[in-house]
Amino acid sequence: MEAVELVTSLIERGETIATAESLTAGLVCATLTGVPGASAVVRGGLIVYATELKAELAGVDRALLAEHGAVHPEVAAQLADGARARCGASWGLGLTGVAGPAAQDGVAPGTVYVGLAGRGTRTVRTLALDGGRERIRAEAVRAAFALLGEHLR
Repeated sequence: MEAVELVTSLIERGETIATAESLTAGLVCATLTGVPGASAVVRGGLIVYATELKAELAGVDRALLAEHGAVHPEVAAQLADGARARCGASWGLGLTGVAGPAAQDGVAPGTVYVGLAGRGTRTVRTLALDGGRERIRAEAVRAAFALLGEHLR
């Protein structure tokens, strides 16, 4: 689903969205807010590129980060939970992954986790993407929009 369709759907439903982004460093939120009328539904976004900010700003469990690192499916889920709670939104999206070119903590480039949290919903999509940094980050944004779109239909 495209950003304009997501914004329109959220407006029609009277729902809101917030993000907690590591890998994408705000691209999801920036893309959504590029749509006219987005201010009615986008509550805000947390850019949590540094690992400690995932805990401090988004509320990701420190023990989880210490044991598994920042690129893990449960981290994405907790980022989504944190975005939703901290920003008071109906939906939260959380993204973490490795854009490359090198592995991070033994995790291969192109490994991406997208979390979605909403009332009665908590899910994570695992992606194995190819390409350079820009392509991986762009595909992660598209995957986040697709995941949210599936739950808005």
